[in-house]
Amino acid sequence: MGKIFRYECRRLLWNKFFIGLAVVLLLYGAFVLHAVTILGVAHTAPFSPWSFGDYLSRMMPLLWIGMLFFLTFYTSPQARRAAILMDATPMPPKQYALARCAAALTGGALLTLLCMVEAAVFYGRMFHWYSWGSLLLPALVTLLPALVFALGSGWLLGRLRSWLVYVWMAVPFLLVALPLPEALGLWNGNFFTAHPLTLGVLDPDFVLPAAVLAAQLLLLIAGILLLQIAFRAAVPPGGSITRRAVRR
Repeated sequence: MGKIFRYECRRLLWNKFFIGLAVVLLLYGAFVLHAVTILGVAHTAPFSPWSFGDYLSRMMPLLWIGMLFFLTFYTSPQARRAAILMDATPMPPKQYALARCAAALTGGALLTLLCMVEAAVFYGRMFHWYSWGSLLLPALVTLLPALVFALGSGWLLGRLRSWLVYVWMAVPFLLVALPLPEALGLWNGNFFTAHPLTLGVLDPDFVLPAAVLAAQLLLLIAGILLLQIAFRAAVPPGGSITRRAVRR
């Protein structure tokens, strides 16, 4: 299992796409930090959870694309043809599916970590501010549900039609252009720029309305359920061909 995971990680991460996306993320992140975050959003400090959440919401479309592109390594027509050979090996398909899911999550986590480290370096260099623990909650609430949902929905769509994964990459960009309600405001960033203004104080503490928290929780649950459905679809009910042959 460990060898399969390491192989899949090398295949996903040691390629031109990952390096190129990491460079684009860092360049765009630097632009957002120096052009938007440094001013603060909604009359809050640049290093407040509100400004940091706004930064993450602006990075979300690229992180979403990265997570889905990792899945194309497993849902493309070439990967489907290779799956026939994989199923002929004595290795249980369940281990392959788990390793691939873990590798895709690792790739998404590394891209997310790059964004967060860049922000931490920016805050330290520009403001000598190092209280990063206060930024953990907006990071988890903003990124975790969306990326888990991207993994689950993207894997399931890719098993239906490989091209659907590429269409699904456009979802965050479409949501930014839509007038979403506050409960879904984390998807287009409006929550971080509008909600602090309703609290009546300058630089308020970071609070999540019940509707926003419920929406993100439902999104996380939906992502986990879709991931389970996709995982079960990826594993043949009888195990690998070799194992079925042995039982016969």
